[in-house]
Amino acid sequence: MPTLILVRHGRSTANTEGLLAGWTPGVALDERGAAQAAALPGRIAGLPLSEIVTSPLQRCQETVRPLVEARSGLRAHTDERIGECHYGDWSGRKLAELKDEPLMEVVQSHPSAAAFPGGESMRAMQTRAAEAVREWNARVERDHGADAVYLMCSHGDIIKSLVADALGLHLDLFQRISVEPCSVTAIRYTRLRPFLVRLGDTGDFASLAPQQAPPGDEATVGGGAGAP
Repeated sequence: MPTLILVRHGRSTANTEGLLAGWTPGVALDERGAAQAAALPGRIAGLPLSEIVTSPLQRCQETVRPLVEARSGLRAHTDERIGECHYGDWSGRKLAELKDEPLMEVVQSHPSAAAFPGGESMRAMQTRAAEAVREWNARVERDHGADAVYLMCSHGDIIKSLVADALGLHLDLFQRISVEPCSVTAIRYTRLRPFLVRLGDTGDFASLAPQQAPPGDEATVGGGAGAP
């Protein structure tokens, strides 16, 4: 079965403003995110991509644009099932405000029970994304062979949930996974089991260095902004 390259979108204006973007329209890459997107084709130049699939949201579309331009003959397919979690009434709000919401404790510690007001549950988010991957695996294998490699550009919580699915982890453990903006995660699927072969690879170790404000115990909903 194929190898899936998961790319989180580049850093967005919502990331730097500390907002939970969700499906809020008009959330674009910031200057750094645009530079990350521009560098992506070079980072994965050695991979013979057979298909490119992307979330419909602007920040993902902008992330794959340089890659599509660099790969003659490839176009980006849009799949809503790998779009960001529908955060409902939380969309567009500051993460600093949301941390005091009682639901946030559930999101952090028991995400399989978390459902966003006016939005969807995290369980439903994982289910739709995993179904999309399985359908694309079958399509890519049918059209390009079992050794094909294809790429999906998606969002932090979506990618984390797919990694958890590949590792056989319960969704309640997915907040232990971290993927930075424009990071590359690779999952090789086989008949019996998936293999996680890369996780959150940016090629930059700056985010591992001590920070003035060390990261806290909670996972950033939607994914963080990455290295400063």
